[in-house]
Amino acid sequence: MSNQPKSKTQHVKLVLLGDQGVGKSSLALRFVRGEFHENSEATIGAAFLTQTTNVDNHSIKFDIWDTAGQERYHSLAPMYYRGAQAAIVVYDVTSANSYNRALSWIRELRQQANSQIVLVLAGNKADMAGPNRAVLTEDAQAYSADNGLIFAETSAKTGMGVNDIFIKVAHKLARRLDQGGSLEGNRDGVRLKGDEGEKKKGCC
Repeated sequence: MSNQPKSKTQHVKLVLLGDQGVGKSSLALRFVRGEFHENSEATIGAAFLTQTTNVDNHSIKFDIWDTAGQERYHSLAPMYYRGAQAAIVVYDVTSANSYNRALSWIRELRQQANSQIVLVLAGNKADMAGPNRAVLTEDAQAYSADNGLIFAETSAKTGMGVNDIFIKVAHKLARRLDQGGSLEGNRDGVRLKGDEGEKKKGCC
């Protein structure tokens, strides 16, 4: 959030995916409002938030779709990640099942999403790890390195690493712009526009 932008604001559609209870909504809320709610309700369908950050002389406005993690909403997921320029796939570091589910999401995105999508693997609830850790940092790092993913462990509760993952995505997209690329070259041309507000239910 450093440099002054030299160009128009670039809208980036970013989707959060992962199992129910891994902290997707908490990560989004921490990034957008700097808040954490201990007992937040499960997302129904999807929620929408926005946040703008300035990196490398570019103004990047994230249009964030926070999707529901319940299995019954899985069939709706393509409506949210279709046309997305970035995706953060979240797992709980104390849950091996949520990690395996996250890897399944990564495989699905590789097959179905925009081929240029920036992918992040985020191990949330790092503050609760300790003896409860079920996913080794080294394993997730190695998988991310082998698959060209941005990787970070985060804590929506303490704020650890949360801003960093969004900033890393913004830097990667800014470099693409600096190299003459476009953020609109996705598979179906879908791109969110306008200032739809801070948070709402619905679809893309």
